[in-house]
Amino acid sequence: MMTKRSGILMLIAVLMLSLLAACGQGNNENGEATNTQSENQNEAAANGHNDEENTDSATDSNEKKEKQKVTVVLDWTPNTNHTGLYVAQANEYYEEAGLEVEIIQPGDAGAANLVAAGQADFGVSYQEEVTYARTGSELPIVSIAAVIQHNTSGFAAPVEKNIKSPKDFEGKTYGGWGSPVEEQVMDSLMRTEGADVSKVDFISLGDSDFFAATERDIDFAWIFYAWTGIEAELRGKSIDMIYLQDYAEELDYYTPVLITNENLIAEQPELVQSFMNATTEGYEFAMREPDKAAEILIEAEPELNAELVKASQEWLADQYQADAPRWGEQKESVWNNYTQWMLDNELLEKPMDISKAYTNDFLPAQGE
Repeated sequence: MMTKRSGILMLIAVLMLSLLAACGQGNNENGEATNTQSENQNEAAANGHNDEENTDSATDSNEKKEKQKVTVVLDWTPNTNHTGLYVAQANEYYEEAGLEVEIIQPGDAGAANLVAAGQADFGVSYQEEVTYARTGSELPIVSIAAVIQHNTSGFAAPVEKNIKSPKDFEGKTYGGWGSPVEEQVMDSLMRTEGADVSKVDFISLGDSDFFAATERDIDFAWIFYAWTGIEAELRGKSIDMIYLQDYAEELDYYTPVLITNENLIAEQPELVQSFMNATTEGYEFAMREPDKAAEILIEAEPELNAELVKASQEWLADQYQADAPRWGEQKESVWNNYTQWMLDNELLEKPMDISKAYTNDFLPAQGE
């Protein structure tokens, strides 16, 4: 039998359960239950969690997306002409452009042949080689940037050889690499002073070091001041330098240049653009931060003379772009002048279509 006390306790229990139920239901101002709102909030939270998962999956997918593999072949052993390429690689400019770039050396085939055959996507060459390739072998290579704006090469000799001008080449021994253009360039310079190139003794240097060769069996050679000239300074060796551009405007040609295959331009222009955007950024960094750029090259190629790399990089920082509106810019007049010079000196079999030999189309606009 239920006592009065038991009845009261039961009543309190029922009231408590009713209150708890009312709190759980929580009526709104209109007297409507907010269970649906709670359910919607839970659903939204669940959807938000799913969205985060989807975003994370998309991010992971992008990170795992394979970069497009690209090969760049150098014209020679690594040096400061190539620094922008190494900077773009080390600073991940290529990676940010979706590229995985491998830098290789040319071997016996040569950069132009490898690029023309599609065995390398891009390469380092020079205007002379591009001109020969397009007119002689008819290789489908195209110059897409001038690495250095002006020709910083020339004929160099230790001061004790007393070679102060092209006229002094007479009676001297020249050490070259066997290109047909060497004698013609020398003849062009010597004729400005009424000198005779036939009075120069030509021998092949091969891979001989300039300093060892001039101490042994030659009097002068054709060098790039940014490397061999700077090395002479570091060695304390005084040299006389006769720059080609000082004697003939048509010899102020582009050396080196970056090249690609015209088929790659036609079929994958977006790849060429991505490569050039990142490479331009690399050379701009080298101009702006030569010491840091030198460190990047040294780290990538530790067998190089670190002191030479740093000094050369400092010298080249102002030479890459020089007086051009942007790095890499090529002028039609430079291509025309040198091509005409080669024709005049019977170094070409036929004229060249300049418009197909080079392009500025893939250089980023100024300020990009």
